[in-house]
Amino acid sequence: MAKNKEELEVIKDNQSNNSHYIYVVECSDGSLYTGYTTDVERRLEEHNAGVGAKYTRGRIPVKLRHQESFKSRSLAQKREYEIKQLPRSKKEELLD
Repeated sequence: MAKNKEELEVIKDNQSNNSHYIYVVECSDGSLYTGYTTDVERRLEEHNAGVGAKYTRGRIPVKLRHQESFKSRSLAQKREYEIKQLPRSKKEELLD
């Protein structure tokens, strides 16, 4: 988990004015993929069209399970790295 939640300024809804997001999708095989984007809807469409990350191309369709928004790219990418280091059981605790 984050060492300082206030520093990350996480807003867990779609109505934020922030423009940097991390997201977790569940792939068709049940695996979880975490990524960074500035537009979650566009990125989800890319994954499902087979033009997203190589990991998800053979595992479509993907379903959005979690997202967080941030005020800066660096904060979002720090959180992305943090989530990627978690064991699956901890990632599942984040899922909506």
